[in-house]
Amino acid sequence: MKIRKALLIAFTLASAVASVAPVSAQTYPSKPVRIIVGLAAGGGVDILGRLMGQWLSERLGQPFVVENRPGAGGNIGTEAVVKATADGHTLLLVNAANAINTTLYEKLSFSFDRDIVPIASITRQPVAMLVNASFPATSVPEFIAYAKSNPGKVNMGSAGNGTPSHLAGELFKMMAGVDLTHVPYRGVAPAMTDLLGGQVQVLFTSTASSLEYIRAGKLRALAVTPAARLEALPDVPTLAEFVSGYEATQWYGVGAPRNTPVSIVGRLNKEINMALADPKMRARLEELGGTILAGSPADFSRLIADETEKWGRVIRAAKLKTL
Repeated sequence: MKIRKALLIAFTLASAVASVAPVSAQTYPSKPVRIIVGLAAGGGVDILGRLMGQWLSERLGQPFVVENRPGAGGNIGTEAVVKATADGHTLLLVNAANAINTTLYEKLSFSFDRDIVPIASITRQPVAMLVNASFPATSVPEFIAYAKSNPGKVNMGSAGNGTPSHLAGELFKMMAGVDLTHVPYRGVAPAMTDLLGGQVQVLFTSTASSLEYIRAGKLRALAVTPAARLEALPDVPTLAEFVSGYEATQWYGVGAPRNTPVSIVGRLNKEINMALADPKMRARLEELGGTILAGSPADFSRLIADETEKWGRVIRAAKLKTL
């Protein structure tokens, strides 16, 4: 009787587990989902987070709400996701800052590659080298000449210490041999505001957050940072045309806390890739100057690993300190 009772209990538990697992995946999401963005509202990360959030809200029947958690180069937002329940209801808008911070910060309370599960990449965004419309340099050679004549007097804004905009600028400083004074902000939007106002003179940022200002003539794009010119800005040269070998891009994707069920990761990956195949979404992303990055969670994991290695070399060469 004891053996029969034990077998009955084991069978009942196994049946319960078998019945719960698929139901949890099928009923996801069961409540509003937070998409944590580790930078202030208004930047490229924020824009893409809201675009994808809107798509997922319409497809999955629950609100996907962007929540901005700026600070510490995106680490505050990442930590919030790491500590969240791994049920797919808290997601992270991943970007190049997460790969950068792995090397830049030595005492993080988390390990990005261990504690965040890659779900899907979204897009790769070119970076633009921007100056205020009244700045005396109208080309990259003129900018380099001006900076060398005024060492330390040209202020370079960024979205924060260790952010992609900061590292793109550091890479330029190293390769062009110029001395610029770094001025970090809590996100791209406040840095852009001060660039427009003339408090800083140059800013490296994604075209997603700068195209409207460039087209309106409020900011001047001296160059873009991919290997080839952009269809969205065909008259703007690449930085590599003047600084041989220079290339830097921003990229975005979605991640979740470690131990998020594989079924939920798979469903989100499928929905995000469907968004990237949608003509209206593709057109919107391409308007922002982006290149679509559809793929599997494994593809996104490899991208993160490659970018972590690349920017780690820049950080070590520039001797940037942990902040």
